[in-house]
Amino acid sequence: MRFKSERVDGYQIFAVSGTNTVSFGIDFAGANIEGLLGFAVERKEPGGRPLDMYGYKVFSSIIPKPDGKTAVFTSAHPIQSFVWDDFTAKPGLKYEYRFRPFKGTPKSIDRGAAAIPIAVEMEPLFSDRQHDIFFNRGVASSQAYVRKYGNKKPDQLPPKKSAEAKEWLSRSLDEAIVRFIEQATDKDTLLCSFYEFRYEPVLVALKKAIDAGVDVKIIVDAKVNEHFDKKLGKMVESFPREDNLRMIESVGIPDDNIILRESKPNEIQHNKFMVLLRPGKKAKSEVWTGSTNLSIGGFHGQTNVGHWIRDSDVAAAFKAYWELLKDDPGPKKGATASEAKKKNAEWRKGVGDLARVPTTVSKIPKGITCVFSPRAGLDVLKMYATMVDDAADLSCITLAFGIGKIFKELLSNNTPESHIAFFLLEKQDKPNARSKDPFVALTAKNNVYKAWGSYLRDPVYQWAKETSAKALGLNTHVSYIHSKFLLKDPLSTDPIVVTGSANFSDASTNDNDENMLIIRGEQRVADIYFTEFNRLFNHYYFRSIVETNKKKTAAEKKKSKARSLFLQENDGWLKDYTKADSLKRKRVAIFSKMKGFT
Repeated sequence: MRFKSERVDGYQIFAVSGTNTVSFGIDFAGANIEGLLGFAVERKEPGGRPLDMYGYKVFSSIIPKPDGKTAVFTSAHPIQSFVWDDFTAKPGLKYEYRFRPFKGTPKSIDRGAAAIPIAVEMEPLFSDRQHDIFFNRGVASSQAYVRKYGNKKPDQLPPKKSAEAKEWLSRSLDEAIVRFIEQATDKDTLLCSFYEFRYEPVLVALKKAIDAGVDVKIIVDAKVNEHFDKKLGKMVESFPREDNLRMIESVGIPDDNIILRESKPNEIQHNKFMVLLRPGKKAKSEVWTGSTNLSIGGFHGQTNVGHWIRDSDVAAAFKAYWELLKDDPGPKKGATASEAKKKNAEWRKGVGDLARVPTTVSKIPKGITCVFSPRAGLDVLKMYATMVDDAADLSCITLAFGIGKIFKELLSNNTPESHIAFFLLEKQDKPNARSKDPFVALTAKNNVYKAWGSYLRDPVYQWAKETSAKALGLNTHVSYIHSKFLLKDPLSTDPIVVTGSANFSDASTNDNDENMLIIRGEQRVADIYFTEFNRLFNHYYFRSIVETNKKKTAAEKKKSKARSLFLQENDGWLKDYTKADSLKRKRVAIFSKMKGFT
């Protein structure tokens, strides 16, 4: 939901709420900001008392040597930013926030300015609306995990603490998918398709549904892709086939309920969806989809999203796709090149014939459009790249496997005057010695800003040493950014959200089994995705900068630390906000241009 305050002494607050996060922008166009030290922030629940919000940076003149135990409030160490996020809000609650401008000096703060109040309502986590959206925390590499669980693997903690850590990391994503399954009755059908199928709580829920009489059919990736690993010096078993089969046997799901996806062994059955079909014209069928693999790391490690849709037309589209998948289409292992080419062409045609899919942004209808893979050509991928390139004000995208060539071709001629684009990556985008193509860098000169998976490997003032999802034993290959979603002008009245299983790549378009949703004109959906993107981008952007700073000279590092790790003792922090082409000024403008208020 979207909110704005009244203008107070030239300041106006803008807010966007999701389920767990609120993002704020402070328009200061009419305010006297000379001498501004920052803002104190209070939050009040109905019937409760105002709570002073925590801050992260401190004045060095007050606390010259902060450490990992240092905790401060914004009433003494204010926020020196016109963009701020509350990551501690709870679903479904109503809050009143009060932003109070401070002037003076750190040791003699002038708190006399009027506060700017703004009322905010959070989205519920579970509802009966068309869309419910669930993000895990996706930040095992965090100060909160250090404080709460001491960087220990969840399974190394005492049982009660281990369960608490897993729930903190999952943030109800695992609860949501189990709820989806548990609502099925003996009159219903559950059609499933999963790449990784090895998260025991979900398999147990499906087994219970089978025992209760629900008609459950599950397609799982069972490609035989075992190979000899030269680095390890041994054979590596087929993945995820062997893990999937072991878990199926362990839970006791009958063979009659399992369909093995074995064709096309060189590509992956990358879907993660379920279709709940209910009999009767009045009963609404439902779909669960998103980026979350059924694995420990899928729920508790890397960033992921689960998307629950209550829509019979969407369910019918997924059912039609599932009906094609169940016959294990595509070339079998050992097929000749000509046989493989023919079978792959037949499979792509079958998927393409399911429905006409728009290939230009202007032809995307309001509501939900389903896009399935593999399909012939790259028109859909080009359309996604065009969404990122042609936004009016803002585009955001998560990329687990790098920035594709199509995206770079389109955005490389953008300028600082173009719309702003945020890229959240698993790894830093940098030249690859093995690539034959010249490296194309997207930078602030293209109005593109990037953050990537990283963590604090050493203590930095009050920030303690962190760990990673890989070190915690949660993930092996993708440790940070596994979600696959794109936002075009999310804060407009005509936002577009693209979300699902595909990695915005050639392979995910032409070769793998994938599904995506294009959701147009749904502000509530865009707001939830935007606030979560904001949360994740801000988290990793700071760590990306720290990682980059390690490569600087000693003098550069010292200057950078002094500037970024402490609050400034005067209004010098305003400099970046008064530059028209600065990232900080552009981020404020994103909020002040927002439309569609509650």
